[in-house]
Amino acid sequence: MELFNHRLRLHADPSRVVVRPFHIASDPNGKAPSRTERLVAEVLKMTPEEARDQLELVLKDFEARHWQTRRVFMTRYREVQQQLGLDDADIDDEKRQLIGAYFCHEYSYAAAALMNPSAVPHFDQSGMSEGSMRILMSMRAVGEGHISSVAFREGIINDENQLKLAPEPPFATATDVHHRPKDGVLEGPVTVHRHRDSTLSGTVIFPITDAQSKGLEDMRIVHFTHDDGSQEWIGTYTAYNGSQIQSELMRTRDFRAFDLVPMTGPAARNKGMALFPRKVAGQYMMMGRQDGENLFLLKSDTLGHWEEGEKILTPIYPWELVQIGNCGPPIEIDEGWLLLTHGVGAMRKYSIGAALLDKNDPSKVLGQTREPILAARDQDREGYVPNVVYSCGAVRHGDRLFLPYGIADSSIGFAFVAIKDMLAAM
Repeated sequence: MELFNHRLRLHADPSRVVVRPFHIASDPNGKAPSRTERLVAEVLKMTPEEARDQLELVLKDFEARHWQTRRVFMTRYREVQQQLGLDDADIDDEKRQLIGAYFCHEYSYAAAALMNPSAVPHFDQSGMSEGSMRILMSMRAVGEGHISSVAFREGIINDENQLKLAPEPPFATATDVHHRPKDGVLEGPVTVHRHRDSTLSGTVIFPITDAQSKGLEDMRIVHFTHDDGSQEWIGTYTAYNGSQIQSELMRTRDFRAFDLVPMTGPAARNKGMALFPRKVAGQYMMMGRQDGENLFLLKSDTLGHWEEGEKILTPIYPWELVQIGNCGPPIEIDEGWLLLTHGVGAMRKYSIGAALLDKNDPSKVLGQTREPILAARDQDREGYVPNVVYSCGAVRHGDRLFLPYGIADSSIGFAFVAIKDMLAAM
């Protein structure tokens, strides 16, 4: 099978930093003033001149590295003020900003890895020439503490296997949650917002709730069309708190506000759920790996609740005998639903293949690729986890697929493959 592997690679980049809240632990006995209270009290004891000098030192170090740094400090101050129930009528803006700065830190969100991308058509196709399409990618970014977040990148592909990514802005910005509870415990669902003046290619969604505290992993994003013709972009991802996982939905219509919604039901306790881009036979459908080994078709009357499904694909070929899973949402073509899969073979080597499902009854498997369409080899072998290629979703463009994929849990590569060649290999 002919596959065009683009020369571009995206790698971990420790220079991409955002300002994040710095949370300070309280006194476990509750007998002394908390460290938070002590820090605030120390700032309030400063003279206006001392507070101004200290704030200027902070801004000298960090203002050129971040977007609207003073506003970020003020936002963090408001959270601390709410937490302490602080009467701030007599606190000037410079002390407020300095207090906010003490409760922030700089975080390199993609210092460890950038991997496992998913691609969809961009919400803005204006100005596109014939044969070109604007795309949007979600990516898993991994930073200090192996905490995963969702980053985005925009670009343009064409029918000559060309890819041009939009430049990253100089400043990355984290989405905001507008309302936090006083006790600091935040449960889902929650809505986060992109800053008004920031670009999507510089936006990062960080863990917000306790269930997400250690990461948002492997988003599979799909351009979904509802029965009434309305459209939204829906991502399925894994929320991880350090000991437990749960599947959640990201829902957005404008990529300004993002609803992060936990799913319920036994299927939501597993990873790797991938939503079909529309209802099929009157039901929402997903692909999932409910037992860690095989692929299941899941059906539901709602987007939020998922019961156990029907096993439809099991490992058959040598390159997938250890386990199989999906590599993103099914893609609708004339012949049926084209499902990208990943398989794990000897020496835990990952490969990407495909299956064709019946358009009206996706539980019927019409064909599978006998050999991988992409496997870990040569330059795609080395990294944090060797011998892994993995995608969270391709996008159809005309008669081919644009396939972004993770390499060794470390970086991202890109490929184009003709749909007819994939079908012929089944």
